[in-house]
Amino acid sequence: MGMSVFLDTNIFVYSVSKSAGDAAKRAIASRLIAQGDFSLSVQVIQEFINTCLRKARLEQTPKAIADTAKFLFQFPCAIPSQKLVLDALTIQRRFQIKYWDAAILASALELGCDTLYSEDLSHGQDYGGIRVINPFCDKDKG
Repeated sequence: MGMSVFLDTNIFVYSVSKSAGDAAKRAIASRLIAQGDFSLSVQVIQEFINTCLRKARLEQTPKAIADTAKFLFQFPCAIPSQKLVLDALTIQRRFQIKYWDAAILASALELGCDTLYSEDLSHGQDYGGIRVINPFCDKDKG
């Protein structure tokens, strides 16, 4: 990928979705993951598990969900800590965004990433040293 990349939950959710409506996003997400040079956080893995358990359209079995979680733990992974929580609160206040989005940004910063692939924040915006790219956006895909 040529940069320090952090992948948000939606990338992993789309990569496993069996829904026909997610086919284009599944292809994009799968390409990002296949490059193998990314970081994530425990929060991302937990959100992935929760989403797969709640959304039947994804057609994920408990075993498939567990296997994906085990796979994801092989990559650099930010672990919640007091510092991470406090950094997320600072980011949340600075950018006036949801706490959980700020926690993703704090995790990316902690791991030295400069790019966050996500559809949950403003495409192209720099959040204190992290540029957000929405790979599913028709605009500049990075």
